[in-house]
Amino acid sequence: MQLNRREFAARIRRAYQLLQDCCLCPRRCHARRSRGQLGHCRCGVLPLISSCTPHHGEEPPLSGTRGSGAIFFSRCNLNCCFCQNYPISQLGHGREVSVRELAQMMLKLQQQGCHNINLVTPTPWTPQIIQAVKLAADGGLFLPIVYNSGGYDSLAQLRLLDGIVDIYLPDMKYAGAGPAASYSGVSDYPRVNRRAVMEMQRQVGVLQLDGDGLARRGLIIRHLVLPNGLAGSKSILHFIAEKISPATHVSLMGQYFPAYRATRHPELARRISIQEYTRAAGWLEEFGLGHGWLQECVAP
Repeated sequence: MQLNRREFAARIRRAYQLLQDCCLCPRRCHARRSRGQLGHCRCGVLPLISSCTPHHGEEPPLSGTRGSGAIFFSRCNLNCCFCQNYPISQLGHGREVSVRELAQMMLKLQQQGCHNINLVTPTPWTPQIIQAVKLAADGGLFLPIVYNSGGYDSLAQLRLLDGIVDIYLPDMKYAGAGPAASYSGVSDYPRVNRRAVMEMQRQVGVLQLDGDGLARRGLIIRHLVLPNGLAGSKSILHFIAEKISPATHVSLMGQYFPAYRATRHPELARRISIQEYTRAAGWLEEFGLGHGWLQECVAP
């Protein structure tokens, strides 16, 4: 935590002010969340938590040997038709907790030996998270904070997190406005996402590992390869190499399957092929992106 008490208090105050006429995320839906009105994301004031547990399925520097301390927040500011966690993100399965309870969850994960605190789908809950981190830090929290988002984050929101978040773990989902609008309901996703990832890079830089190979600080970008080239993988990987850094750690994900409402779109109604994934992996090499992880691809 790089902030003194006065700055932390100012961040919390500014963050909650955004909920009065909600312009926290790029949707800027202007819901009066501080008065209990739900925003486009269907989030109110109290954090909605699906689960809190050591998680061993993240990238190796995050999971390590004892797991990443994952807190799965319910709801999301995106409406991805293929979301594999849709019971949490779209249906809102979870329970409301107080900010103090959220802070206690962080401390419990630290007591369980987790390597970090992994905030999954945190975007709509940024004010509550900042306050909870402050309370947890006062209680002895020292683990790195991971901000694990869909990548649709505003600059104002990210700047509130500067000096609080140690590791950014965003998605880069789409290169084109058309697929972003059709499949996630946000045509401006490519523009917003690229600006957000550049701000994340400015704050934390390239990934830094400790002597045990665990992530301490930096940026990891996830990219999910979609069928029929719909994600625009080549353009995204070229952007990362040219505008972020060729030293960026990229997690190229091949586990797409037509979950939730994906089958309503015939072009999304199948797994990706080995050839599609191999082509995307080749662009990593072509653009000099030599750091990160490839995942096994299951062909249809």
